[in-house]
Amino acid sequence: MPRGVDAARRIRSTATEQADHLRRAVREAGSERDQVLLVAKTVIAAMAAWILARYLLPPAVSTFAPFTALVALQATVYRSLRDSLQYVVAMAAGATLAATLAAVAGIHGWTFALLTLIALCIGRIRRLGQQGIQVAIVGFFAFSSGQGQIDYIGHLVASVGIGALCGLGAHLVLAPARHTHRRQQAVTDLYSTMSRRLDDLADTLEANDPDRDHLRQWRRDWRSLSAECERIRHTIEAEIENGRMNPRPTTSGSGEALPRAREAITVAERSMDHLRSMSRTLDYALDSGELGNLPAAFRPGFSAVLRAVATVMEEMGRASPTDGELDARIDEATAELDRVQQQERTTPEASPAVHAVQGTLLTDAGRLLADLRSGRESLATI
Repeated sequence: MPRGVDAARRIRSTATEQADHLRRAVREAGSERDQVLLVAKTVIAAMAAWILARYLLPPAVSTFAPFTALVALQATVYRSLRDSLQYVVAMAAGATLAATLAAVAGIHGWTFALLTLIALCIGRIRRLGQQGIQVAIVGFFAFSSGQGQIDYIGHLVASVGIGALCGLGAHLVLAPARHTHRRQQAVTDLYSTMSRRLDDLADTLEANDPDRDHLRQWRRDWRSLSAECERIRHTIEAEIENGRMNPRPTTSGSGEALPRAREAITVAERSMDHLRSMSRTLDYALDSGELGNLPAAFRPGFSAVLRAVATVMEEMGRASPTDGELDARIDEATAELDRVQQQERTTPEASPAVHAVQGTLLTDAGRLLADLRSGRESLATI
């Protein structure tokens, strides 16, 4: 394929993706709209900072104003304030260092090398974060373009101040949207999906001719759900940060909702480990033929345990679960598991392979219920 045609297709594909992104941003609230609004605010803030700096300050420092506006406009108000403060401190350190060296030792090659060395050492201070490199960058400008003169440094400080005010002002005019309910709903949907998978697993276990491909698909699904847990955790952490210093009004109970959602994701991740282990055991038992050798009462009994656990997960995933109802559901699932364990102990001696399959499934179910009970206690303290 000619390179020009391939490049044209990539351009069309990118344009289509961007158009879809804009349509989603217009159609509904979400990350796409947040990103579009952030870009729009950044453009306006950078333009305003540049115009003001060009009008009030010498051209040599006017570029620092829109650059600072970019630094000051991050995804959240908290991050914007943090990065702005770090940048201002780094700028002040670089400008002061340049002025001091120029006044004491003059403008020379060796003093520039000394400036670079000291600036890089200061920039490694952890509290400066990603803005640490600005100590050296601002120091270079103040030392080379400004010759370490106080007038230049004063204009530089003013330019940075204009940019910071324009960037932070854009956040105050239109603060980032709050998405507490969407994060809660993502957790609810995750638990609902896990509950449905458990119900399907129970149906497969009871079937006379279990679908091997279906079972292996579930093993892949558990892996994808684990990745989804990580993605949801990231969005919850971002939303917790978004709530800090955000001038938008908060909904009632949002202070506890997000920490609870984060803890619920932790419980889901631990539960997923046991569910993956169950799926592996059943896949092995199906391949080896041991699934068909399980005692007649075990498969429906263990399926009942899985359905009871699925009900627990459905209840736990709700935004505001009833503690008494959840405790009752966990007790019911535990009682089902106890009955199956009792049957397993009273049935005739099975082969070692069958006994190993039963023991592994029962152990995983017991650990799953223990983690769910522990998770319910953790959620109750939030």
